Amino acid sequence: MSGRVLARVATPDEHAGLAAAVGWQAHFDDHLRAASLSASIAGVVYVDPDDGVVGMARAVGDGLQYAYIQDVIVHPDHDGNGIATALVKHLVELLHPAPGTEMFIGLFASDEAVGVYESLGFTSSGALGMHQRVSGGRPWEP
Repeated sequence: MSGRVLARVATPDEHAGLAAAVGWQAHFDDHLRAASLSASIAGVVYVDPDDGVVGMARAVGDGLQYAYIQDVIVHPDHDGNGIATALVKHLVELLHPAPGTEMFIGLFASDEAVGVYESLGFTSSGALGMHQRVSGGRPWEP
């Protein structure tokens, strides 16, 4: 790795470019991208000296007891260089709880990324990740 990790949230253009590079365009709403990124509680980007921002990760949550790692994306041209591991490691370091408290840091991992997260101490034992996608409206109303 010849680049460096910077503690900042990716810009909307950086995020869109990385998402497109890995085929994740459908996962994000372009109209909400900027607001969503600005609501992050922490973020990191990996800057390559020749190619600019080639990786990113961010965290969402309350920043006190709960944080969830989102959008860990590395451009395919730089895959396999340890960038995802470096991004997540630095992001976790930014998520320090207040003295005397504990923070739960969660994430959803693709099958290909499980090893990255396990190498950093994440585990799935005792937990079952679940999710639901909700479109518009209020599905909880009868």
